[in-house]
Amino acid sequence: MEHVDFDIGIIGGGPGGSSIASYLAKAGLTCVIFERDLFPRPHVGESLVPSSTRVFKEIGFMDKMEAAGFPKKYGAAWTTSGRGPIYADSFDGLEPDCYAGVRFDERVQPGVDRNYTFHVDRGKFDLMLLQHAHELGATVYEGVQVRNVDFSEENRPRINFTIGKRDISTNVRMVVDASGRRTLLGNQLKLRIRDTVFDQYALHTWFEGYDRSIMSTDEAQRDFIFIHFLPLTNTWVWQIPITETITSIGVVTQKQNFAKSRKEREQFFWSCLESRPELAEGLRAANQIRPLKDEGDYSYAMKQICGDNFVLIGDAARFVDPIFSTGVSIALNSARFSAADIIRAAESGDFRKQSFQNYETTLRRGTKNWYEFISVYYRLNVLFTAFVQDPRYRIDVVKLLQGDVYDEDEPAVLKLMKEIVTEVERNEDHIWHHYLGELTSHAFAPAF
Repeated sequence: MEHVDFDIGIIGGGPGGSSIASYLAKAGLTCVIFERDLFPRPHVGESLVPSSTRVFKEIGFMDKMEAAGFPKKYGAAWTTSGRGPIYADSFDGLEPDCYAGVRFDERVQPGVDRNYTFHVDRGKFDLMLLQHAHELGATVYEGVQVRNVDFSEENRPRINFTIGKRDISTNVRMVVDASGRRTLLGNQLKLRIRDTVFDQYALHTWFEGYDRSIMSTDEAQRDFIFIHFLPLTNTWVWQIPITETITSIGVVTQKQNFAKSRKEREQFFWSCLESRPELAEGLRAANQIRPLKDEGDYSYAMKQICGDNFVLIGDAARFVDPIFSTGVSIALNSARFSAADIIRAAESGDFRKQSFQNYETTLRRGTKNWYEFISVYYRLNVLFTAFVQDPRYRIDVVKLLQGDVYDEDEPAVLKLMKEIVTEVERNEDHIWHHYLGELTSHAFAPAF
């Protein structure tokens, strides 16, 4: 076998890159992480889902999470604002101006021994994960810009990168692209496909001293993640506890609503909040401690997520609208699933594409389910409320919200929700028809 500098080269030191490095280092593989930023760095995506716990336990990181003092997340809540009552034969009377909430302990989750997950300061969390990977034996380079990967030499890809003004390269047996929404290999190999259904942007900041009880129904829900849906189509606000006193607030909206100038964006951000007066009043009484930041290019997929001597994980493989806190969860779980295939490939010495088939099948299944679940919610969010409140379906919905979306090709509850949405779309006389959002049911069968 040709000499290589490391078994595995990992591009990106975020949650996906750090966690897969931890798995691989624990298995005895030599790996190197190239991270272009210097940690700690601020980053959006601060709320986890309970399936993350499996990864933390397997890589030996759980005790550090518990000791870090991150706010514990016991559940999630969604609030909407609308017009008048809704009635249907299948469900009890519902108000579109309503609240839907779940607690994660309502369903026993295999492999998860806690009834909570965490909200995290991503600067602190990402640094902790990266340091953990290093402690397990991974080599870490920060402030290093990977330029490209040369696959011309069979079974010996070369990662080309820059340190200072020097161009350097290293040879590995295979490459893991965990470069996030930069999608280095996705762009280099022309794999990236833009999502024309979810063309979302986000404006977000932190507030000190916001009273999180304002939008909750009782004190026990104070540290839930809240999603506040707005009257503007496909627009919503996240509310995520960061510390006891700091709260992350973000507005997610369609590109067509996204103002170009910073002043216009500030005005748009606050006008969105003003559509929920109690929320806006509470935030104006608090202290904004970070400048408003924007995130664009939100949803996309890849034509392929693995190939000879490479895999893509996390945001580098797929990014789905974050309304159900999918970002970090997908990164961690994609690291978990791909690491198993990579370890087997290393044992056999076969790093061809077919060696990563289990990973590709599992991740595509899970992200498809996330995508369709999100599509249902955007298309008819009152249906989501109905299913959460209905004891026939509630636990199945909780399972999805816990992040257990990878084990079924099409969960029965999701299939039923899609069928109801299609029925409402086709029947203009349906009592829910005028509550349909602008998405259509074709979102359930994306081209990718």
